[in-house]
Amino acid sequence: MPVSIAMAGKGGTGKTTVSGMLIKYLISQGKSPVLAVDADANANLNEVLGLEVTETLGNAREEMKKGIVPSGMTKDVFISMKLEQAIMEQSNFDLVVMGQPEGAGCYCAANTLLTGFLERLADNYPYLVMDNEAGMEHLSRLTTKNMDLLLIVTDTSRRGLQAGLRIHKLANDLNLGVGKSYIIINQAKSDPADEVMEILSDSGLELAGVIPEDEQVYEFDLNGRPTIDIDETNPALKAAYSIFDRIIP
Repeated sequence: MPVSIAMAGKGGTGKTTVSGMLIKYLISQGKSPVLAVDADANANLNEVLGLEVTETLGNAREEMKKGIVPSGMTKDVFISMKLEQAIMEQSNFDLVVMGQPEGAGCYCAANTLLTGFLERLADNYPYLVMDNEAGMEHLSRLTTKNMDLLLIVTDTSRRGLQAGLRIHKLANDLNLGVGKSYIIINQAKSDPADEVMEILSDSGLELAGVIPEDEQVYEFDLNGRPTIDIDETNPALKAAYSIFDRIIP
C-alpha cells in the first residue's frame, strides 16, 4: 500500500502550492512515481504541476449517467475505459482530477467513484498525495479517510489557524483513521507568535514547520507558471523540503 498524504486547510492559504512542493520533494528523493489526486471541485493542482486537464472522473460519470456508451460495450467496461483515460501520465507522477460537481444535487456519486478508482490504482504507487478542497466538506463526506498523514496548511491569520484546528478536531471526531496530523504555517512573514504556539500546544496538533512568504512563489502563481518548476534553492521550497525531511516516511 502507498504512503497516503492528504492536504487540507482554509482557502487562500497556499494548500495547492504546498501540495506541488510535496510532489516535487518526493520525486527529488526518488520516492516516485507519485499519484497526485486533485479532489477539489475547483481543480487547479494541474496548474501547479504544469498540466492541462482533458478528462476528469466527474466527466466520466456524467457520460455514463447520460447513457453515452458505445454499442456493444457494457457500462462497466465503458466507465473503466474512461477512468483510465482520466489518468494524466508523466515520467515521475500521474495526476487524477475529480472535476466539477455534476450539477444540482449531491456530489456523493463522484466521491464514491473517486474512492473506488483510487483503491484500484493505489498499489501501483509508493506515494499518494491528495489535494482536497478548502474547508471541511471533504472530511464530512469521508473523501479523506485512512490516510497516513493529514497535512493542514494555514497562513498566519487567526481565521486560518482556527480553520486548521477545526479540521483537526473533525478528523478526530469522525474517526477517519488518519495516522498522524500536522499543521504547516505557510506564507509566514516571521516566526509564529507565542500566542499561536500556545494555541497549538493546547490543541495537541503538532506544528510541522513554517514556510516563509516568498516573492518568487507569488510571481509564479500570479503568472500561471507551474510552481513545480521553481528551483530548489528557493527559500520557501528549501523550508518546505526541511519540513518534509522530518515528517515524510
